[in-house]
Amino acid sequence: MTPLIDGPTKLSSARIRLALLALALGGFGIGSTEFVAMGLLPNIAHDLLPQLYAASPTDANAKAGWIISAYALGVVVGAPTIAAVAARWPRKKLLLWLLVAFTVGTLASAVAPTFQLVMLARFISALPHGAYFGIASLVAASLMGPGKRGRGVAFVLSGLTIANVIGVPTITWIGQHSGWRIAYLVVAAIFALTFVAVALLVPWQAGDAKATMKNELRAFTRLQVWLALLIGAVGFGGFFAVYTYIAPIVTTITGMPESTVPLVLVLAGLGMTVGNILGGRAADHSVPRSMLLFFAILLVGLAALWLTASTIPGLLISVFVVSGACSALSPTIQTRLMDVARDSQSIAAALNHSALNIANAAGAFFGGLTIAAGLGYLSPVVVGGLLALGGIALALISFGIDRSRIRRGVATGSVAAQRPERTPVSAPVD
Repeated sequence: MTPLIDGPTKLSSARIRLALLALALGGFGIGSTEFVAMGLLPNIAHDLLPQLYAASPTDANAKAGWIISAYALGVVVGAPTIAAVAARWPRKKLLLWLLVAFTVGTLASAVAPTFQLVMLARFISALPHGAYFGIASLVAASLMGPGKRGRGVAFVLSGLTIANVIGVPTITWIGQHSGWRIAYLVVAAIFALTFVAVALLVPWQAGDAKATMKNELRAFTRLQVWLALLIGAVGFGGFFAVYTYIAPIVTTITGMPESTVPLVLVLAGLGMTVGNILGGRAADHSVPRSMLLFFAILLVGLAALWLTASTIPGLLISVFVVSGACSALSPTIQTRLMDVARDSQSIAAALNHSALNIANAAGAFFGGLTIAAGLGYLSPVVVGGLLALGGIALALISFGIDRSRIRRGVATGSVAAQRPERTPVSAPVD
């Protein structure tokens, strides 16, 4: 029987940790499927675009980046749609169906014969991405308890960051030696394993009985929700503009052999892991301060990468800093969305990943444009810096609106106006 949390009954701490690990394993699979293409971009381009690759490897790599954009756009479409339609579903049931979709979509990516069909398969396999992270974050927040929301979100995201330490480099190495299609078969196996882990370890949680599609979609009527989404969609593009083309940067700009790409990805994953931990804790203390701090660190890292990527120490340090800053921003932006969405919690939890994958698509696309224009493999770093500056500007606008509302509340003596827009995400578990 599926275990329940009913009324005052408490799960043991060991059982909670196992449930959180099962949810994080899903994040591990998602991180693997999302980022492994970046390390294998030249291999994919050579296999699926042989004529273009023979004529111009640079143009073929730039076009192959569209596969990454297709996945990102699938997240953008799927996250709000699934979250709104399935808000009333029992959360564990929804997670299991999403894992089935991941497994099937990733298998299709591995066997599709043409570039166009691989793009379509990547789009389809991305549809559950945002909804999984959103619902898993709500479950984790409930398991962690009050006052630990940011850490609950970070725990789920830790699977994604650990994927970049272990999963992505390992699967990239497998793809380089056995073919990129084998790499995607390995990812599909991870999703199948996650299905079993969630089925056995995650307690049953009811959906929100009061949720309706109308209530969930009401989030889109709030200015602060749009601003939070734009902060992620614009600001996070600074990371993806660089990370998408990390393989050619390593081999062409720094002059390291292809065999070192997985090692650079390990370093990026370590940065993400550290950043995720720091970001989750910082978000529980102050979302505005932590968000602006990590954006500033991101800008410093991008500037360092632009100046020092031709040297091995410069590349490695810059990649670590950029990856860490961006990973720290993820739970911060997630928490901000939950704050401003009020009663539209399911869709708010998922929308963060729509925003970040708009950033993924935009970063990969604009970075590819500058490379195709002949500006070189470092040109996406400049694109990334401009996008990060845009994220900072949007954050300042959003927090300025908050301060203005508080001042108006103080001036009018309105207590309600002084309260932050915050709704606890630790919903009752049935």
